[in-house]
Amino acid sequence: MAYSAKLDFEGCAGTDKLSPESFAGKAVLVVNTASKCGLTPQLKEMQLVHKRFKAQGLIVLGVPCNDFGGQEPWEEQKIMDFYKSKYGVTFPLAAKVHVRGPNAHPLYAALRKDLGEDALPQWNFHKFLFSGHGDLLGVFGHIIPPTDVEVSEAIEEALAELEMGTANSSNADGQ
Repeated sequence: MAYSAKLDFEGCAGTDKLSPESFAGKAVLVVNTASKCGLTPQLKEMQLVHKRFKAQGLIVLGVPCNDFGGQEPWEEQKIMDFYKSKYGVTFPLAAKVHVRGPNAHPLYAALRKDLGEDALPQWNFHKFLFSGHGDLLGVFGHIIPPTDVEVSEAIEEALAELEMGTANSSNADGQ
């Protein structure tokens, strides 16, 4: 199932909207984040993943969320400032959303409908990897760091698929 239409977020603190067009043809790692969580240092690892794979077509998207233990209580500008100053974050951040419950963002609501409640984040820093077509390629729980070999290999496979698609469309155009 393609989720590309659901990859539609307001930008954090009034930054540019992150529309489906922003993600078209890119692999996307979506991670619900929080500032006051024991896992918050994963932001630094998310930044490393962003730096490593951005030029190859990966977008790391941080999605601030206060659904777990009230660990993202701040307003969006403070969230952005903290992520940047403490962890050097330069990857895009969505506006703060809910990832569970009746007010869940449409992406998370669709994932719940298609995959069940157990596939949704159980805590902060749950990761979903989507292909350049919006297909779900991987789900990684909060305990798995973004730099884990399992995540890196899935990202590399997603990027190889993008490259193959680009090569195939170039070959078709040249014939």
